[in-house]
Amino acid sequence: MIALSNVAKEVGSEDFKFNILHDINLEIEAGEFVAIMGPSGSGKSTLMNIIGFLDIATSGKYLFKNNDVSKLNEDELSRYRSAEVGFIFQAFNLLPKTTVLDNVKMPLTYRTERLSDKKNTEIATEALKNVGLEHRLHQLSNQLSGGEKQRVAIARALINDPALILADEPTGNLDSASGLQIMKILNDLNSQGKTIVLVTHEQVTAEFARRVLKIKDGTIVADEKVKNHRNADDLIRLK
Repeated sequence: MIALSNVAKEVGSEDFKFNILHDINLEIEAGEFVAIMGPSGSGKSTLMNIIGFLDIATSGKYLFKNNDVSKLNEDELSRYRSAEVGFIFQAFNLLPKTTVLDNVKMPLTYRTERLSDKKNTEIATEALKNVGLEHRLHQLSNQLSGGEKQRVAIARALINDPALILADEPTGNLDSASGLQIMKILNDLNSQGKTIVLVTHEQVTAEFARRVLKIKDGTIVADEKVKNHRNADDLIRLK
């Protein structure tokens, strides 16, 4: 699904340039669950943003489903983001004075194929049922707990049935019980065939993935299979 070759990202001016990423060579197959780990400033979020068409590499090649997306313009990248990627962020990024239902429906308004509001409501309601929040449809998002907000964000991320889910520190603002519920949802989605790339600085969270990439000073320094894969269902039962 994803192939990055000699990808680099520079920022700054002609007088001073700083390499956020350099010499990134990476392949991710469809259906994998990959965690990207690294300290603050290591470049892990920048790498995720490039993978998710939120940023463009300065040099190198990016193939997505065998299509070269390295030189796409902003409109073309936007279409890829809308059709192919679901984003889950640490800060949830929900509209605070808007209902849960309307937050989840929002990505549907950017679809090329426009649907009726009734159909959009049906799709969003089903997405919320899938994360156990059908009873919160008409609640304002700022009235929810942190774990509920993240589940709304997951429903919104899944609304267009994306091939790829990108999760940037999805448990960072949650207590351990809520975080475990979020990792269970991600595990279940991966079991259903979704490709998931998770950015985290926590080893415990990374162990829910099947493969861990470690990044330091803008380059990948390790690419390891997870030997003792954590199972969210088992951990929830133990609690």
